Amino acid sequence: MTRTLPVSDAGSTRPNAVPAKAGTSRRGLAEQLPAETLVGWLRDMMLIREFEVRTMQAYQDKKIGGFCHVYIGQEAVAVGCTAAAAPTDPMVTAYRDHGHALARGMDPRHCMAEMFGRIGGCAKGKGGSMHMFDKAHHLYGGHGIVGAQTPLGAGLAFATKYWDEVVNGGRSRSVTLCFLGDGALNQGAFHEAMNLAGLMNLPVIYVVENNGYSMGTAIGRGTTMAHDLSVKAAAYGIEAVVVDGMDVLAVYDGMKPLVDWCREECRPAFVDMRTYRYKGHSMSDPRKYRTRDEEERFESEDPIDRLVGHLERRKALDKESLAELNRDVKQQVRDSVKWAEASPPPPIEELFTDVYVDEWGPYRGTSLPEMLREDAGDAGSGKQ
Repeated sequence: MTRTLPVSDAGSTRPNAVPAKAGTSRRGLAEQLPAETLVGWLRDMMLIREFEVRTMQAYQDKKIGGFCHVYIGQEAVAVGCTAAAAPTDPMVTAYRDHGHALARGMDPRHCMAEMFGRIGGCAKGKGGSMHMFDKAHHLYGGHGIVGAQTPLGAGLAFATKYWDEVVNGGRSRSVTLCFLGDGALNQGAFHEAMNLAGLMNLPVIYVVENNGYSMGTAIGRGTTMAHDLSVKAAAYGIEAVVVDGMDVLAVYDGMKPLVDWCREECRPAFVDMRTYRYKGHSMSDPRKYRTRDEEERFESEDPIDRLVGHLERRKALDKESLAELNRDVKQQVRDSVKWAEASPPPPIEELFTDVYVDEWGPYRGTSLPEMLREDAGDAGSGKQ
């Protein structure tokens, strides 16, 4: 039987315990960090929120086509998990991916341009909302097929382990974060990936962003043991934890010891990240399957407001500083929209690139997106 490691009791029903290798108390890890770090987390969360609000407006104005899944309400998950991992640790996620891209450091201009289907986008406008890639920041994409990223997560963990142990003859030092929604729990590919991860001791953490609904179906109606998802990991001998995904401090407190443990032990883990999306599954979802009272209950515990309250109590943020931060973020996102609108659509020649790596017939190999080229100007991380 697997050993359950509840490294965050916020939202957990399990007794207190800490991984033996974690080396520190699980409580208050985030509070021990400099105030400037927590203010940086707040800015990242505010950036994601404002970016998604502008995304919704642009979609309604028909500037964005196709599917669009916004991340409003779940900001603490991407920001807290990113903070708990090393910048070089691989990350892969599903189609609700704008928040992860911004948290990992993608310039919001390139993120918005991809939403608009413009050449300045991270995938040169070819991927759109569900396919944010940023190799420079070790983000290996959002993926539109439910659960398709879970074997990729195992593969990335295998690759880093092979590189460290076989090629370099050392110890595995990387941890892969693989994000998925609760609806992906029932996909066969996920269970195959978990089985391989357990068998091969792959350092991958499967983070289930459990927002309670698989599209429009409450998790309890479509997934067995919905009240205790850790049993999904127990079947494969994998460590499991429950974390309150509506509090970025709890996310960091839960994830940091687990990431450190997985890095040290070179073992996989599973996280039931309890969160909530304020908007529908996608922009076309009217949310008739849940009540407004339920939404208001979760919105009253907004993750951004909770961090603001913590910083105010710590005397690390006042109303003037918060207002200035808000103005700065709004201006940055407005600028990203203008920049995306000014970026041209991909030229017809781009139909013949990125099909094969090498030139073959009419196909001209791969060309780098603007944000990865040396001549991309001052395009940076987007974190000013």
